[in-house]
Amino acid sequence: MTIQWFPGHMTRARRQIEEKLKLIDIAIELLDARVPQASRNPMVDDILRGKPRLIVLNKSDLADPKATERWMAYFADQGHSCVAVDSSTGTRVGEIPEKAKALVSEKWERMIAKGINPRAVRALIVGIPNVGKSTLINRLAGRNIAATGDRPGVTKGQQWIKVGTEMELLDTPGILWPKFEDQLVGYKLAMTGAIKEQILNIEDIAFFAVKALVGRYWEVMKERFGLEGAPPADIDDADEIVRVMEEIGRKRGCLVSGARVDLEKTSGIILRELRAGKLGRITLEEPEPVSRNSGRADD
Repeated sequence: MTIQWFPGHMTRARRQIEEKLKLIDIAIELLDARVPQASRNPMVDDILRGKPRLIVLNKSDLADPKATERWMAYFADQGHSCVAVDSSTGTRVGEIPEKAKALVSEKWERMIAKGINPRAVRALIVGIPNVGKSTLINRLAGRNIAATGDRPGVTKGQQWIKVGTEMELLDTPGILWPKFEDQLVGYKLAMTGAIKEQILNIEDIAFFAVKALVGRYWEVMKERFGLEGAPPADIDDADEIVRVMEEIGRKRGCLVSGARVDLEKTSGIILRELRAGKLGRITLEEPEPVSRNSGRADD
């Protein structure tokens, strides 16, 4: 299945971001800590045109902490300032304003040397849909000012939001790119909820999810779904992955006439529990040198 999704408001969002660049000091790029590479929009580098950038790994509470440490080191090696946060609880969110100020410190020192009092840091926050931008903004602002929702496409316009006296944020709608050259990227984003489920085949996405989880987190799968035995010897064998899905369906009572497993219902359970973190802290990528055209890390 080819996954493509580029609503009209995303085209407008890119144009609006480009128009606002001259007003901002830094960009905050928000990524999903479970899929840091897949959730990096390859258009962002071109859009931001070299603006100083802070990378924020959100939903770190759902990600494998050891993998998150490796991603932090990876981005540091690339010369990026980076912090891992959980915007829903506020964990480490307070570090963002300080790291933002550090990115403009040299510019502010030059202003002070000229007798100019620095204003608040102006930051543009960008990220794909459903990565948690609005939740993060509300946490930073200390009030519910940005619309939130556990679905992509909630933010449709732009607004400036004050974060204390030292920072102002420009919220933007989530932007996906027109076509996923590497379909694995599309599947990863679908698994984590970045793409509207209405346009997807839920069984295809769940199949990919089970294949990924069997290869990395079999013991987690066994414990959560009550599975038995060893993992499939060949995770590239589609019949073996379907067998695991059917076992999950039977364990959860997803049966129809003839004692057949309802794979659509089973798929919904798998994806809901994965996205809600009920399978534990899971990361689906490892940081390796990658092509920025594909947005792909180790699979």
